[in-house]
Amino acid sequence: MQSAQDIQSTKRKYFQSGNLKLSYLDYGGESLNVLLMLHGHMNDAETFTKLAAKFTDWRVIGLDQRGHGWSEHSPDKNYSRESYVEDIHTLITSELKGQQVTLLGHSLGGINAYQFAARYPQYVKAVIVEDIGAEIDVDMSFIGNLPERSDTLDDLKEALLRIGLRNVDYFAESVFEDERGWGFRSDLQGIPVSAQHTKGDWWKDWLASTCPILLIHGKQSFALDEAHAKLMATRRPHTSLVVFEQCGHDIHSTDLEGYTKAVKEFLDTLT
Repeated sequence: MQSAQDIQSTKRKYFQSGNLKLSYLDYGGESLNVLLMLHGHMNDAETFTKLAAKFTDWRVIGLDQRGHGWSEHSPDKNYSRESYVEDIHTLITSELKGQQVTLLGHSLGGINAYQFAARYPQYVKAVIVEDIGAEIDVDMSFIGNLPERSDTLDDLKEALLRIGLRNVDYFAESVFEDERGWGFRSDLQGIPVSAQHTKGDWWKDWLASTCPILLIHGKQSFALDEAHAKLMATRRPHTSLVVFEQCGHDIHSTDLEGYTKAVKEFLDTLT
């Protein structure tokens, strides 16, 4: 079992997926239970650091997906559905030696998780999907209007506010400072391309896998409405739904304890 102290010795690691060098956080431990966490657009693996610390009896891995965090940006803006899924496949087969995992994905990470389970069921024990639907139509073109660099952190926050964003803390993990000023680690020109690829009807993928799935929904979310979440749970066998009445799109950040409880209760049903 991983100790609480072990979780502090997180290691950043890298691997090659196609023409990109990708990064992930390995929280350590030799457990056969692997929890692979996949962040949403404009975030990276560090968004799950507090959550990872709650699962000391698991080996927790957090992937910086292509175009995010410390992973490389795609020079040809290849942020297709297939590319994200194949990155996960490469991580599991090369870095985890084909070990079966439980996937936890938020938003972009959620659709990547259930599509991976549909295509590679042999590697997936279960899936946790946070606030993304089987039909997606989220516009993120505004990201392309953000500045590459701002002189101060306050200027960067003002840029977010100017384009209509209020929850600026959601973007906190993606912010960094260098000699040019303050900016985002995410590929600002690639994110709208990526978001465009997520749009569509993905019911076939949602229904294709047979593993247990926990769907977590924030009732105040802009990305998923409750009626659709309930339909997803009703139409797919082995699917449970937990609704957080007071949360929006990023439940893992706004109600860490409630989110942890829901995930642990689900994981306990797997053993």
